[in-house]
Order: sequence, then C-alpha cells, then structure tokens
Amino acid sequence: MNSTGRLATTLGGLGLVAGALLIAASGRWLPGELPSYPPAREAAEAPPAPRIAVHDARPGQAARRIAEDLIAPPPLDAAGVQRIEPRPPLGELGLASPPKTPMPQDWRETLLYRPVATSSAIFEAMGRRVVISGTIDIDPDKTCSFGDAVWPCGQRARAAFNAWLRGRALKCVLPPDVDRFAVAAPCMLGRQDVGAWLVANGWAMASPSGIYGKAESVAKGAEMGIFGPPQ
Repeated sequence: MNSTGRLATTLGGLGLVAGALLIAASGRWLPGELPSYPPAREAAEAPPAPRIAVHDARPGQAARRIAEDLIAPPPLDAAGVQRIEPRPPLGELGLASPPKTPMPQDWRETLLYRPVATSSAIFEAMGRRVVISGTIDIDPDKTCSFGDAVWPCGQRARAAFNAWLRGRALKCVLPPDVDRFAVAAPCMLGRQDVGAWLVANGWAMASPSGIYGKAESVAKGAEMGIFGPPQ
C-alpha cells in the first residue's frame, strides 16, 4: 500500500472515532429533557432604586425689590377723581327689550274665531270685545291731513285691520269672564303680534306705557298708515 492509501485509511479511522464521541455526548440530553435555566426577572419586577434626599446647603437670601415705582400702582388722590356718566350704547341691539306686563294667574290663552274689527285696534269675536293692549285706537270718525290732503284715516285704519284679519282666529290672553265688558289683552295671529303689526303699519298708535314705541317711530319715518298720504 502506498502512502496515499495509508493516509486515507488513517483519516477514515479518525472520522469514525469522532462520530462515536459525538453520539456518546448527545445521549446525555434527550428530547424533552433539555437543561433548565432560572427565568430572567422582568424589568418591571426589579426593585426600585433607593431615593436619596438632596439638601440645598447654600445659605438662603431675602427676595429683592426691583423697580417698585414701575410695577406698583402710584398713590391716587381721591379728591382728584371725577365720575362721569356712562357712554350711550353703540346701537339699539345692545338695549334690553322692555319687560312684558305680567298677566294675572287666572288669565288663559283663548282662541277667538271670526273676529271683526270695530275700529283700528278693537275687535269683537264670540260675544267678546277686546282692545289690543299697548296700542291707542284710531277712532273711525278721525280724519288725517298730509300736505294739503285731508282723508278719513280712521275708516281706512279699521278697513285695513279687517282686511288683515280676514276672519282668521286670534289667540288672546283673557280672564275667565269678559262677556259683559271690554278688556285690553295681547293677541297673536299665528306667530304675528297683532299690536306690533298695527303700530308698525301706522294703523294704531303706541301707548306711552306700552312696548311699541319703536314701531311707531318706524311708521312715522316711513310715512305709513295715518302718518302718510291718503290711502
């Protein structure tokens, strides 16, 4: 046998010996019997580090006052203070609306069917006579002048009220028994305030103690109803 053959035989023997050693060593750990190691502790379970109190050993100093004449308010002489009146509002939107007149507890909203105007702010319905509260009625016999023209504005105002009503029911706040006398009451036609409509269109005047003063001013400025030309 030459040298090459002997070398191959030697290497083969060494491989067999190494394989036997590996098989012997692997027999120590069978499946399911792997070595166990203690579980690592989670970071959340680690004990917190002890807190060490730190004390400021520097000596304390009193606070300093800086620019008192600029920060503190100057002394005020009460004798030189003058109170003035508040300025007027910038517009009418900022003004509070006049409070509504409270009605007695026994007054109730009542529907009055087929109303008929007897003058510019008075009507009759279902045997009752109602004056629209907050208004001043225009007498049917009254005449108005506009420029050189004189015209029967009282009759025209009553006709305008009847034309606007068209027999539709009015909802008024009335006492229980008003059959034998006239009563002043607020009324609504749908969602429209009857008194506001009459005064704003110039077919009635606003009562001094009522809430329709602004509506009358608008009617006068626009020359509506009795404040305008013949109609």
